Amino acid sequence: MHEVVSNEMLAPNLHRMVIKAPRVAAVRKAGQFVIVRLEKGGERIPLTIGDADPVGGTITLFVQAVGASTKKIVNTPVKGFLRDVVGPLGMPTHIENWGRVVCVGGGVGTAVLYPMAKALAAAGNEVTTIIGGRSKALIILEDELSVFSRETLITTEDGSHGRKGFVTTVLESLLNDSHRSPLSVFAVGPVPMMKAVAELTRPYQVKTIVSLNPIMIDGTGMCGGCRVLIGGETKFACVDGPEFDGHLVDFNNLSDRLTTYREHECRLDLQEKESMEAA
Repeated sequence: MHEVVSNEMLAPNLHRMVIKAPRVAAVRKAGQFVIVRLEKGGERIPLTIGDADPVGGTITLFVQAVGASTKKIVNTPVKGFLRDVVGPLGMPTHIENWGRVVCVGGGVGTAVLYPMAKALAAAGNEVTTIIGGRSKALIILEDELSVFSRETLITTEDGSHGRKGFVTTVLESLLNDSHRSPLSVFAVGPVPMMKAVAELTRPYQVKTIVSLNPIMIDGTGMCGGCRVLIGGETKFACVDGPEFDGHLVDFNNLSDRLTTYREHECRLDLQEKESMEAA
């Protein structure tokens, strides 16, 4: 059992939770994740380890409440418990000093981006961060990323914060600026955003890494649920990723697979609503 040390809402349906998990905190690296299960028989939820405190024995998770299980997890109070926290899983982010790098986060993907950007800065890279969201309320971790970023650039679709528009507009301006053009780009967010970033950097031949979020079950590569197509080859995000060369990812295949359980998830939400109304 893993105690919830803190549970803070950062944005609508997005929580930052600090969890007691000393063994994971001691060895985790940027880019790795855990699989969380709230209760016996519950759904297994893969979550990126946003940060860790090896001394205090805690890890930080960012949980977006989009389905029946994640809604239950974010409703776990401080001093409550999660039954299972398994990890660290997945390949760590490949970190080296490229010089100038741009880190692009969209929506809740910014939470996944955070440990990558922090590790890149610690390795001596000059980090420029671009954060995008539909509105100001959905822009997260701006202050935290600004601590180690050379500059933090914000875009919102409605113009309520930063520049109105999409992250790709700002990224394109950087790519065309010889004094600010990155040698590597890291992007995490909705699939269409990562696809757009990869297509934008392709003609510039800038190395582009994306973190994929396919359906995942056991996290060991045994079930095959998280298979993705990379350069025409089948890979498993849980053991081969979750980070891959964005120029090799088949984003259309990934989008199709992410809709597999949408109807089932809708039924669970309806059952949960009926259960609450009957109580």
